[in-house]
Amino acid sequence: MSRFEKKTVVITGASRGIGAAIAKRFSQEGASLVVSANEESVHSVADEIKRDGGRAIAFVGDVTHKASVVALYDAAEAAFGSVDVSIQNAGVITIARIENMTEAEWDKVMAVNTKGVFLCAQEAISRMRKHKRGGRIISTASGQAREGFIFTPHYAASKMGVVGITQSLAKEVATEKITVNAFCPGIIETDMWAYNDHAWGKLLGDYAPGELMKEWVEGIPMKRAGTGEDVAGLVAFLASDDAAYITGQTINVDGGLIMS
Repeated sequence: MSRFEKKTVVITGASRGIGAAIAKRFSQEGASLVVSANEESVHSVADEIKRDGGRAIAFVGDVTHKASVVALYDAAEAAFGSVDVSIQNAGVITIARIENMTEAEWDKVMAVNTKGVFLCAQEAISRMRKHKRGGRIISTASGQAREGFIFTPHYAASKMGVVGITQSLAKEVATEKITVNAFCPGIIETDMWAYNDHAWGKLLGDYAPGELMKEWVEGIPMKRAGTGEDVAGLVAFLASDDAAYITGQTINVDGGLIMS
């Protein structure tokens, strides 16, 4: 398919996991990609896309700093002329008992997961308004945007904040052909979930590596963890013309986990 020919897609948190899978999906559908992360390994994602015949540049930056975010969208316009889709995917998590959780942990999770979404959406919308072509703002929330989980109050708060930002911005830009949506991944096979399995496993019982995640996957109606590609399919739909009348929504992609 070539639904995104002549479209520029900016993705944060794109050095691995869900972000990298989303980038590759958009490239397969003809988009020009700006893949961003706070680590140099994001260059390997851009290089892989180019080796496969796609168009991509990498940008190493920090979504919690306004100047870095402005530079990211400047780079997108300089390379490809516009910003049509902005995907706020950068995210972090830490897991700790409340008495052991530090103020620094709280601040970092809120800064990346919530402030970072706001700063990127703010900058993307300003570029979309300038080009007057409409656009798509799509952000990564979490199952914890639906229901907070033990030992992660800061993460739950940060992801519930993403839902609030999504709804508010969707109302503000609704008449400008800009849609604003979010999605809630469930248990996805990523580095983050490897950490989750280890950290929650230590606090919830004497779990060996992989045991807790296996137990939780058994509670998913589809009986499997999700993949980055599962998530990328939803994101591509939300960015497409088929989703032009969908805005202010936060959609689960979790194999039915929220029902269990």
